[in-house]
Amino acid sequence: MTALTTEHARAWADRFVSVGAERNDELTELDRQAGDGDYGTNLRSALRRAAVNLADEPTSPHEVFLAVSEAFLNTGGTSGPLFGMWFREFAKATKGREVTAVVLGEAATNAVAVVQRLGKAEVGHKTMVDAMVPAAEALSAAAARGSTVPDALAEAASAAHVGAASTERLLAKRGRASYVGEHARGVVDPGALTVAYFFDAAATPQS
Repeated sequence: MTALTTEHARAWADRFVSVGAERNDELTELDRQAGDGDYGTNLRSALRRAAVNLADEPTSPHEVFLAVSEAFLNTGGTSGPLFGMWFREFAKATKGREVTAVVLGEAATNAVAVVQRLGKAEVGHKTMVDAMVPAAEALSAAAARGSTVPDALAEAASAAHVGAASTERLLAKRGRASYVGEHARGVVDPGALTVAYFFDAAATPQS
């Protein structure tokens, strides 16, 4: 597949909604150990809104990403709006364009830049950025090699998982986890893990 179709984008979003629901208890528990425990509740609310938005039958990848973005932007907490801005960059980059791996790499790069600017987080701070940055880099690198969309997204998913796993050993520098200090060490950041699940959903779309 040389370009992301509307069907694939919709399957990607639907799968993300499904996986988010399946993993909600796990993500909630991680946040309970390292934060205030409201991450799962906010994520569930965002994904429910996304499912409602997607029911309007988007007609382009841009509309799919926009539906997900708006769902997160209308969610409480810190992570909801940050994810909303992240998804909005995917919507902006794909509007009116053939969505190749290069375009997706551009979207991911722009998206993480926005999140870093707003959240002031860097790799190593134990946040969603620890998965977003390697995913964007892997996606862009794969695109530069001429990889297909599915292959590039699979590489992004793998890199996001490595990045998320790295947060387990880190001492948090941003977010609620930074307030609990050493108590958060040994806990994977739920936001980073959510990023990995998002790219997993792209690599394993529903039929």
